[in-house]
Amino acid sequence: MLSPMRRVLPDDLESLEELSDLANLALDLRWSWRDWNDPIWTRLDPELWARTHNPWLVLHSASLARIEALARDPGLRPYVDSLVRRHREALGVPGWFRHAHPDAPLGLVAYFSMEFGLGEALPIYAGGLGILAGDVLKSASDLDVPVVGVGLLYQRGYFRQVVDPDGGQRALYPYNDPGQLQLTPVRSERGDCVRIAVELPGRTLWLRTWQAEVGRVRLYLLDSNDPGNTPADRGLLAELYGGGPEVRLQQEMVLGLGGWQLLQALGIRPEVCHLNEGHAAFVVLERARTFAEEHGLDFATALTVTRAGNVFTTHTPVPAGFDHFPRGLVRHYLGAYAERLGIGLEGLLALGRANANDPDEPLNMAYLAIRGSNAINGVSRLHGAVSRQIFARLFPRWPLTEIPVGHVTNGVHVPSWESAAADAVWTQACGGQRWQDPEPGASGDLCAIPDASLWTMRNTLRRELVDYVRARLASQLAAAGASPDEIRQARDVFDPEVLTVGFARRFATYKRPTLLLHDPERLRRLLADPVRPVQLVLAGKPHPHDRPGQELVRTWLEFLRHPAVRRRAVFLADYDMQVAEHLVQGVDVWLNVPRRPMEASGTSGMKVLANGGLNLSTLDGWWDEAYSAAVGWAIDGGDDAGDAEALFRLLEEQVVPTYYDRGPEGIPHRWVALVRESMARLTPAFSSNRMVRDYTERLYLPAARAYRARSAQRAALGAAIARWREEVSRHWSEVRVEGVELVQAGDRYTATARIALGGLAATAVRVELYADPLPQGEPERWPLRATGPVEGCAGVWDYRGELPACRPAAAYTLRVIPYHPAAVVPLEASEIVWQG
Repeated sequence: MLSPMRRVLPDDLESLEELSDLANLALDLRWSWRDWNDPIWTRLDPELWARTHNPWLVLHSASLARIEALARDPGLRPYVDSLVRRHREALGVPGWFRHAHPDAPLGLVAYFSMEFGLGEALPIYAGGLGILAGDVLKSASDLDVPVVGVGLLYQRGYFRQVVDPDGGQRALYPYNDPGQLQLTPVRSERGDCVRIAVELPGRTLWLRTWQAEVGRVRLYLLDSNDPGNTPADRGLLAELYGGGPEVRLQQEMVLGLGGWQLLQALGIRPEVCHLNEGHAAFVVLERARTFAEEHGLDFATALTVTRAGNVFTTHTPVPAGFDHFPRGLVRHYLGAYAERLGIGLEGLLALGRANANDPDEPLNMAYLAIRGSNAINGVSRLHGAVSRQIFARLFPRWPLTEIPVGHVTNGVHVPSWESAAADAVWTQACGGQRWQDPEPGASGDLCAIPDASLWTMRNTLRRELVDYVRARLASQLAAAGASPDEIRQARDVFDPEVLTVGFARRFATYKRPTLLLHDPERLRRLLADPVRPVQLVLAGKPHPHDRPGQELVRTWLEFLRHPAVRRRAVFLADYDMQVAEHLVQGVDVWLNVPRRPMEASGTSGMKVLANGGLNLSTLDGWWDEAYSAAVGWAIDGGDDAGDAEALFRLLEEQVVPTYYDRGPEGIPHRWVALVRESMARLTPAFSSNRMVRDYTERLYLPAARAYRARSAQRAALGAAIARWREEVSRHWSEVRVEGVELVQAGDRYTATARIALGGLAATAVRVELYADPLPQGEPERWPLRATGPVEGCAGVWDYRGELPACRPAAAYTLRVIPYHPAAVVPLEASEIVWQG
């Protein structure tokens, strides 16, 4: 249901009820990917709408006279009625999930994230992680997947960037007034505002609660700016990724502990919790704690039950990227909580350490998330492999291919990023419901669209981008105090016919935003070529404390002052979702050149796909699995000098010639062929609707089934697994391989082994022959069955098995691993013993 309208106008205003439906539409963030409402907000206040894209703020700020005039417009009511009807129909018709899984055991997924990027009107995101989280909620709404979001309401959010004339960056933090955001207070059934208490050392932190409507999905946000708090605590959630480790630890306590408490207070009982990065890891503790208290269980058993319903997604490609907190800080803020859990401080720390016995090892939030979840995934195929290397230390002696980290490649919410011109082409080819299609490969009949139509679309979008760049740059210069001449020159930059390349992202050194500046003169020649010129639009925000990243911005601005490139290259300050929307719709080529394999996935290049933009990228992240010569260009990824040379050669020898190679009618047919193939092949495959379907079928549904099974009958199965785990831990040091023999007879091997199990039952382990995978293959695992205990040798068993003699006997090694039919090994039991 939509939240009730909050009154922002006098009660006696006659037009208020006439506009109540419109107010409800303004409160639903579904408008951010459906532009049906835009004409209304433009009529109310075109300047404010263009600047903020916040319909609730526009409605809130409009004068009474303007609202009265709009309400009395005889053409308004039918239009509003049609919007309301369309909105209700879209939310009322069952979506993919209810059609595809009508009897699914999945009642609800709670998606925890430090940031959510749903639109510029709700600025509680910093970059790709938050925008991805926002796209998850949008696609969950489109597909009718039962999801609620849980996050934090920052009073100032992430910083806004101002770049001084000398290239220096200033960070500004405008206030996020909840009354002007598309939020309503969370209220109890009695109508009271819901407040959540999180215990901190010597005090209680009170949290206000808010909710946002995202189509069918609701997002809950926690806010520390409660009058019952101290001034310092009221500012605890002032900034996203602000402050030091102490502030970050408290913020993550609010997200994990406070977020779960909020769901409990509202009577929300999700089967699945999805942790979007390790920031949310404390939820695994609070979920287990409440389950233990409700069912009279110890913490270990409760965690065994609840971890079955937890999914952890890591986005980090380097170990240093995970949040970690020193023992002293954890003791101060979570020592009493650890006692309440019944595991003590050392027990809590052990859950977040690779070596539980190392007193100097900090609490690693990613490790805590892994120890509290039964499904772990990276965000691209390559990142899954990188993550297996990162987390291998948690699973010593296990083969790298068996480290329990899979992958679900990221995607983007296509309706949020496709332009009106692209939408028209897609609708003609595929129909209006194309992104809800359950088949990720469905792209309709895009091949039937003439080259001329696709080229017209690209020309339109490039022209719109040029107009936007000119206006934005002029405004940027005016705000910086530039001269009238400089402002006039800004309105003449770029050419709507010239090949346009875009580079926009967080300016971090590993993303190599200055790779093109390895040869500045060569770049100048490329941009200023009199016959086949190139124009370059740049944008990006280094973190306020990232001095090297800020120097990269300064380096670019120095280059852009050169008279030969002033009209062909610009830097747009304060990169945000609005700027990104214009860039991904208008550029011909999206440039992405991180050091491989430092880009976990990257989604900016996915946003150009639906609009006919092409990618030129390092073979990293998503592009490593998406690239072929039929859809774009790739750099293998190596040292900076070699990659810069490869980038220039691609631009000079392939990209530029293909763009300017025109047929008699002025159409670059080879270029359009790349556009068509990229749109048709990649857009559906790298959409967030495909991603959410993957999460639902590969992770959420299995997790829901496992959680229900473990929690049923007073957690009988969960308790049995916990007892098994305890037995394995107690007796594993007694396990050893006493002998093994592999005998060949014809095309078969017969394997016999003698295993000492000590105090473990034969059913508590699995004995198998293992062989490393062949190229492009999977590891071989051939189980041996227990034939009986060895007489006179307590705890020693004989095993026997057969397998094909397809590889030399030396390729196989016997091993013993823990086994329970309902457990996830090695996530829940990482012990292993190898032959010899």
